[in-house]
Amino acid sequence: MVEPITINGREISNTNRPYVIAEMSGNHNNSLRKALSIVRAASECGADAIKLQAYTPEQITIKSSNNDFIISDEESLWKDRSLYDLYQEAYTPREWFEEIILEAQKLNIDCFSSVFDELDVEFLEELNVPAYKIASFENNHLPLIRKVASTKKPVIISTGVSTEEEIKEAVENARESGCTQLALLKCNSSYPAKIDETNLMSIPVLREKFDCIVGLSDHSMGIGAAVGSVVLGSSIIEKHFIVSRGDKGVDSSFSSDVSEFSLLVSEVNNVWEALGTSELRITEGEKGSKMFKRSIYACDYVKKGDKFSVSNIKVIRPGFGLHPRHFDEILGKTSLRDLSPGDRIDKSCF
Repeated sequence: MVEPITINGREISNTNRPYVIAEMSGNHNNSLRKALSIVRAASECGADAIKLQAYTPEQITIKSSNNDFIISDEESLWKDRSLYDLYQEAYTPREWFEEIILEAQKLNIDCFSSVFDELDVEFLEELNVPAYKIASFENNHLPLIRKVASTKKPVIISTGVSTEEEIKEAVENARESGCTQLALLKCNSSYPAKIDETNLMSIPVLREKFDCIVGLSDHSMGIGAAVGSVVLGSSIIEKHFIVSRGDKGVDSSFSSDVSEFSLLVSEVNNVWEALGTSELRITEGEKGSKMFKRSIYACDYVKKGDKFSVSNIKVIRPGFGLHPRHFDEILGKTSLRDLSPGDRIDKSCF
């Protein structure tokens, strides 16, 4: 049994509905007012948490026109942009964090952040965030993982662009440094991710190999992958969120808007409830439908002493008579009483 994790008193486990995280990322478009509106909208959509990113461009790259620092992928949304300029546009100013966290607290929605270096952890500890996220591109930053783990708070690690050995190394460093509440998110770190490269089947593999809570950080279009992941054991769903795609922004094209995110939350919860039990049994709700099953009834008049035959008994609906498994057994037996069409056949009849 995988140990649950707890964020702000909310237990995250296979026995509770999935924990849904709305990722703000750079969708605030450099506006605190818009950032706060994203928090409110996420709460109204039913998200359990809003997640921020606590970096500055200088923390994760340098300002350079060297080709290594220019995005050259032909399929990238950000082709030909420099890493520095992209992160300069997308980052969330640190002076906003306290106000965003307070807004989330008012709305009873959790708020925490991805971290990108050790200084982020110290900054967020001062704000008493309830958990930490390690993004896929940082999951090989082992000193950072060790620093986060040392806080003893829940740690969620995304596993995009990672080999099994890299994931194992990240997990070992987290646990050896004091992390006792760990979750791994299956992730495809392309933007948007191709649906046929989402590989949801690896979700239960992550749980089995690393004995921890698992989930999905989803960058694909739509909600199909996120909803489907629940069947394979996702206890956490993370999706980029924007109030309206019309707001544009660095991540807007693959972010869920209010309508889509609301549907995501609803369908994730529906699928989780639909999982039910593996027991093969009649449910409470089905008991009233027993009348639609087949059973054995008289279909003609039968006198006491008559022999039962296919002409006077039949397997029909409703299901209140004797089970059809006894039909062949009854044929040729003598009726012990008079019967009319529609009378149930039971063992007192023969």
